[in-house]
Amino acid sequence: MDRSDSSSDESDDRQNLIEQNGTERLPSPRNLSTTFDIDDDRHFRPPIHRFRFSIPKFAFHKRYYYLLAAALPLCIIAIFFSADIRSLFSSVNISSTLGSSDSLSDRMRESELRALYLLRQQQLDFFDIWNHSNSTFNSTATNNLSSNSASGDAFIEDLKSAILKQISLNKEIQNVLLSPHRSGNLSEVVGDVQTMGTFTIDRCGKIDQKLSGKRTIEWKPKSDKFLFAICTSGQMSNHLICLQKHMFFAAILNRILVIPSHKVDYQFSRVIDIEHINTCLGRKVVISFEEFSEIRKHHLHIDRFVCYFSKPDPCYVDDEHIKKLKNLGISMGKLESAWNEDAKKPTGKTVSDIESKFSSNEDVVAVGDIFFANVEKEWVNQPGGPIAHKCQTLIEPSRLIKLTAQRFIQTFLGKNYMAFHFRRHGFLKFCNAKQPSCFYPIPQAADCIIRMVERANVAVIYLSTDAAESEYGLLQSLLVLNGKSIPLVRRPPRNSAEKWDALLYRHGIEGDSQVEAMLDKTICAMSSTFIGASGSTFTEDILRLRQDWGSASLCDQYLCQGEEPNFISDQNDV
Repeated sequence: MDRSDSSSDESDDRQNLIEQNGTERLPSPRNLSTTFDIDDDRHFRPPIHRFRFSIPKFAFHKRYYYLLAAALPLCIIAIFFSADIRSLFSSVNISSTLGSSDSLSDRMRESELRALYLLRQQQLDFFDIWNHSNSTFNSTATNNLSSNSASGDAFIEDLKSAILKQISLNKEIQNVLLSPHRSGNLSEVVGDVQTMGTFTIDRCGKIDQKLSGKRTIEWKPKSDKFLFAICTSGQMSNHLICLQKHMFFAAILNRILVIPSHKVDYQFSRVIDIEHINTCLGRKVVISFEEFSEIRKHHLHIDRFVCYFSKPDPCYVDDEHIKKLKNLGISMGKLESAWNEDAKKPTGKTVSDIESKFSSNEDVVAVGDIFFANVEKEWVNQPGGPIAHKCQTLIEPSRLIKLTAQRFIQTFLGKNYMAFHFRRHGFLKFCNAKQPSCFYPIPQAADCIIRMVERANVAVIYLSTDAAESEYGLLQSLLVLNGKSIPLVRRPPRNSAEKWDALLYRHGIEGDSQVEAMLDKTICAMSSTFIGASGSTFTEDILRLRQDWGSASLCDQYLCQGEEPNFISDQNDV
């Protein structure tokens, strides 16, 4: 409400108060005609009458002068009171009413300011609780809630959310009460409700990774011993996870890891910085297939092929992939299984298990696809991974992709943005086979996102999705908070007028689907808050990067985490 509206409303209220007190509306004293009134209208011209007679000459006796002098004051007094007495009392009556109205208005104003003062004090108390909770909850949660950490974390988050909600409500009430008084300087009376002063609310702060307690292994390979990486399951994200696990195996077995050829796998050199891995370790630990071919003088033979998984296929490698390897000139012996291990039901293994089953004096060994392998899970999933190195992470996007992501963020998003991976294609059946399902109706998804936006206090969302336009279009229409639409930003098609993607174009890798996928990951990994898709390895790789880069937030979560879809279709196919 602006000042003009406020002033108008106050005038109407004051007039209503006058009428409710039973006082009739009377004409102003200046509008009453009296014998001595002089009209101040400059356009008024009284009529002039010309009389055709002459004033007779009287000869007054002296006593008439005495009578006239005595009567004149009485006439003046009589005329004065007959003309102005009514207006006099009317003015007193109106002044009395206005005085009563002013007194009531002052009392209302005083009450509002008192309410603002009390709300301000309540706000300060809320801030004290919030700041105290941040310093104590983390230390007490481990001790008091260790028996049920999941429910304990949920309780703490719910409590924090409740406090923040009350702080927001308190501020909203203060703004409503303060709106009619914006013209005055009330900071000395109630404090400045727009500024938090020395108090700060960081609802989605960065997670302390506690890197000092990391458990790592040194990777010091022998120069003539190689582990030949083979990854076959899923898309690029699965293959990158598989490659990470191969690095761990190579470190355990003291071998150099051979990156697969793009003729049998993805062209990893386009999306990740392979030489970055060697730089972080300070030695040669990974090589490309082309380097391996040069070292081996084109004698490309896998001396021992020991399968980590025996089911559903040995080494989780099908005949088609074996054929591709042979077309590269790679020969191999018979596939053998290290143990009875099913890729659909992997069991936990240790470093000792790997050493005992896969150590060999052979020059080149392979273990097959190990995407599903469960080896030292907590060790592998710690920030930065299980291998000792001097960088934040070993497997990260190429320099070109990182720079392009940064330029996109500077162009479209800014520092404080939320990223959302909205997986939809092929996800309905996949999620409904899980308990609970992870496929949410779009209106429910919108509600969950709005709550996260309000909590994280962001103005824009970067959307990484394979959804149809009909789906993300509906989602966009439903994302409204406090009457304002929350923009969903997607990477636009190539436009020569825009320069944020010039590096990709200049190096001839624009339009590559894997480059674009890694660019999406990078933008998501750099966001202040992230919402992912449960069950998606694309999301998991983003979470890994966020953890390793130190960008992981307390608000990071899966879409509608802790909720079940409010509608689930039947499972049976027709």
